[in-house]
Amino acid sequence: MKLIIINGAPGIGKTTVGKLLHNRLSNSAFLDGDDVWRINPFEVNEKTKGLVEKNITLVLRNYLEAGYEYVILAWVLHHQSAIDRLISRLDDLAPKIHIFTLVANEDTLVSRLQADKKIARNPAIARVRLRQSQLMETKKIDTTEVKLEEIVKEIMRSVV
Repeated sequence: MKLIIINGAPGIGKTTVGKLLHNRLSNSAFLDGDDVWRINPFEVNEKTKGLVEKNITLVLRNYLEAGYEYVILAWVLHHQSAIDRLISRLDDLAPKIHIFTLVANEDTLVSRLQADKKIARNPAIARVRLRQSQLMETKKIDTTEVKLEEIVKEIMRSVV
């Protein structure tokens, strides 16, 4: 059983890549971290961060225990400590962990944010998260001038 984490700044393409990967991998489950973070009012504080981390852990654990060969998580994890906490909560299941951080140049990221009319995102926050994600101890995939299918193929070469 393999846990595939797709990380990166808001708007970088995590959800899109995760969905495409999920469609290509049979016996897989996919979780977009935002799906367990839909609260109103939307507030980021210690209480809500703890809540969403517990929610994500629970859903990932359920997928892994159900026997899916590939469990995919797409979420903004901009600090190594957040990834480490998440993985430590699943240690007893011993999944093989694959972590990919999607990156791009800042201009590309901002243009993607502006093109996405469905979700309003703050470009300043996205830039900060991009810089933070570039410092993480993960496999980086530069999405600046790469087609989505190539990103998916690169991830599949690493996990299959």
